[in-house]
Parts: sequence; structure tokens; C-alpha cells
Amino acid sequence: MIDIHSHILPGLDDGSKSWDMTIEMCRIAIADGIMHIVTTPHANDEFIYQRDNVREKVAELDSRLSGELAFSIGCDFHLSYDNVEDALVNPQRYTIAGKQYLLVELSDYAIPPQIKDIFFRLLTAGLVPIITHPERNRILQRTPAPVLDWVQAGCLVQVTASAVTGFWGEQAQAVALWLIKNGAAHVLATDAHDAVHRPPVLSAARDLIARQFGAELAQALVLDNPSAIVNGKPLVTRSGELERKAQ
Repeated sequence: MIDIHSHILPGLDDGSKSWDMTIEMCRIAIADGIMHIVTTPHANDEFIYQRDNVREKVAELDSRLSGELAFSIGCDFHLSYDNVEDALVNPQRYTIAGKQYLLVELSDYAIPPQIKDIFFRLLTAGLVPIITHPERNRILQRTPAPVLDWVQAGCLVQVTASAVTGFWGEQAQAVALWLIKNGAAHVLATDAHDAVHRPPVLSAARDLIARQFGAELAQALVLDNPSAIVNGKPLVTRSGELERKAQ
């Protein structure tokens, strides 16, 4: 399995607090069957994102693990004006593995009224927004239908594995399953922050989805689609057809 959203690097944001915690998180991921992790620190006003710093930490982590896990670099991109404008000019500073896919986190307090325009600008520039954990967003929990419109426009959706299994509450779980049922979930990720409360575990959600929706979709969400994202390739839908032609 491949995890495209993880706050596993120490001291960069509200994720891992130490190298010991990071190594423990990696051990949990390996035991769970995860073979590749995209390190995605926050990029917002609170946590300044510096790609070179992330690259250095990934290199050190790789050396500490002696190649037991593969790593790529991305970020948890917040839709501030400055972020969007810089991403349009310097997309590879923020995208996953320097390709076209960009993790995008929405605020719990307000969805920008111009959100469609923002997505349109990113898509027109060749970037593909991956909307992270909409099932946990308080606004979208009440009205998740806009997510379907954003998917129709060309965005992708990442659902949190622990939301599928109920960790974030009944409402988050219900919305997560609703998104999957309606074809508006393209990838599962852990959004791991530590080794105890929010560990890097995908298998439980994968197995639940396999039981409810079929093994083909479960594999697409934890392996086929994440692999395509890391490699800058088109995604595979639940029917096995190409989701969209990546630019």
C-alpha cells in the first residue's frame, strides 16, 4: 500500500515530535503493509513550508531506515491567497513528488465563495487538486454535495482511513462511506500524526471497503491510485477505466 498523506517528519508541524516517534510510526506502517509514504507537512501561516528542509529530513529518515520504506515529498497545502499564487508560479515546490497532484486542505470554518474559481485556476495551470479528508470538514459534513461538483470539475478526493473505520465519529464515517458509494473518493490515506492516536494504518479501512464495495475498489484506493499520483499518471476508477487524462 501507498500512503500519500502523512505528517511523519519530526519537528515540522503538529505531527511527529521526535525522531523516535517518527521511527515508531514507520515501524507501524511497515507492519501494516505500507511500502511507500508521501511526507506532507503543513504549508500554512502557522507552519512555514520549506521544500529543501523537508528533503533533508527525508534523506535522514531514509538513511535511518536503511531503505525499508520508500518516501516521496509533498505538502498539506492550505488555500491561502499567497499559497495559491506561489503554487501557480512554482508548482513543483508543493506538489507530490514534483508531479501534478496537489493535496489541498479546506478550512473547517469557511469554504471560500470563490472555491470553484480557485480550483479552476489550479486545474487550468495543469495542477490536480486532491481535496483532503472532506468527510472530517464540519461544513461538508452537513452538506457534502459540493464535493461531487468539485470532482465533476476535475478535482480528486482523499478520504481518511481512520474516518472509514469510525475513529472520527459517526458523521465523518457516514460521509466517508457516502463519498465512496458515490464515486467521489479516489484514494485512502492515513493523515498520520503520531504512533498512538493517529498512526499510519490503512489495512483496516481497506478491508472494510473490500467487504462493502469490493476488493477491486479497495486496491484502487490504497495502491493503484496512490501509485499513479506519486508517478504523475492517470488514475483508475472503480470500474477500471481511466479517471481522467493527467496533464
